[in-house]
Amino acid sequence: MTAATSTTATATAAGPEGSLTPRQAERRRRILRASTALAARGGYEAVQMREVAEGAEVALGTLYRYFPSKVHLLVAVMLEQLGRLREQVRRRPPAGEDPAARVAETLTQAFHALGREPRLAEAMVRALSFADRSVSREVDEVSRLTSDIVLEAARLGQEPTAEQQAALRVIGHTWYATMLAWLSGRASLAEVRADLHTAARLLTLGTPGHS
Repeated sequence: MTAATSTTATATAAGPEGSLTPRQAERRRRILRASTALAARGGYEAVQMREVAEGAEVALGTLYRYFPSKVHLLVAVMLEQLGRLREQVRRRPPAGEDPAARVAETLTQAFHALGREPRLAEAMVRALSFADRSVSREVDEVSRLTSDIVLEAARLGQEPTAEQQAALRVIGHTWYATMLAWLSGRASLAEVRADLHTAARLLTLGTPGHS
């Protein structure tokens, strides 16, 4: 693959669907659907580029123009999953009494949803852990989208303070760390829930009335 092709592929993989033609956007959706199905059945190792191309009914070379590697592909799958979570939070906002409770409720529900597809969750988390600098833009987008979800769930009613911005980063780190610990059998669901609630309480820092 040439440098020019690689650059185009990365842009296509990470770029919003609005930057694609309708035909390209539909092709991209088919690729992501095929990847998601393979990951849900067999985890990270089951996502083979040739099988993805066959499932999406695209040429292998076309697949590589959209996604230069399996890691790029699975990080894009994660972005799609997070986008759905954000829409869910918008449609059905959490009902907790304070920002921390609302964030903990949202992340716990999301964790349970991912827990119903543990092989898919494992594939996405492994892709994040394997991501190198070539995937940095996509990984940054995962972090940004996670922070957006937390902010929308929190409904702070104000711009986040510096302390709350730091809390958002810690919450994101905790979310992925607990997922990895649960997938590897090193943490129970009860421990995950407790860790998420603990991290979410950091959002009260810098909020009037809290010290």
